[in-house]
Amino acid sequence: MDRPLPNPRAAKGLDTLKNIKKTSSDKHRRIIEAAVKVFAKNGFYNSKVSEIAREANVADGTIYLYFENKDDILISLFEEELARVLEHIREALDGETDPVKKLERFATVHLNLVQDNQDLAEIIQVEVRQSSKFMKEYKNSKFLEYLDIISEIIREGQQQGIFRKDIEPGIAKRAFFGALDEMSRYWVLSEARRYSIAKAVQDISSIFLRGLMAA
Repeated sequence: MDRPLPNPRAAKGLDTLKNIKKTSSDKHRRIIEAAVKVFAKNGFYNSKVSEIAREANVADGTIYLYFENKDDILISLFEEELARVLEHIREALDGETDPVKKLERFATVHLNLVQDNQDLAEIIQVEVRQSSKFMKEYKNSKFLEYLDIISEIIREGQQQGIFRKDIEPGIAKRAFFGALDEMSRYWVLSEARRYSIAKAVQDISSIFLRGLMAA
């Protein structure tokens, strides 16, 4: 039985659709990257959508094809960048079975990302927390997923008899993240860094591991 000849119009239409999707994705990413620069430079409240559009080299109206408003840009920025952070963390932990080394790696990746992405770190540390919509309405599922990686490591340590079983992982994960978060904020807001990443990882990990270790 003869196969039907390919329809050149259908093939051309499929290619056109792929190009449209790629262009749309590129514009979306450009807007996010532009927002990082504008928010870091001016602050969230002092930034205008028109400034983001100009930085992204798109028309003002194009912004509203992808985002409802400035708060929506901030939330999307946070979600997308945190998804990248989650990917980095999982790659760093992949194949490691020692819960102690996992916590140390988590701290190292977290603080290295802060150092390597200072504009983004400033937005997450300062600007995100100034958005009432973000703080009150956003469910923050990606951030909870991020915290849960810590609690999973702690549970692994408890199951292996390395960490104390009387420690509540839900409390410990927030305490550990809180220490990393405070160090990150110190670096973002301070002009001079008195402590290296290696020293911060060593001391923070040591403090928490000493409290977590089983006798």
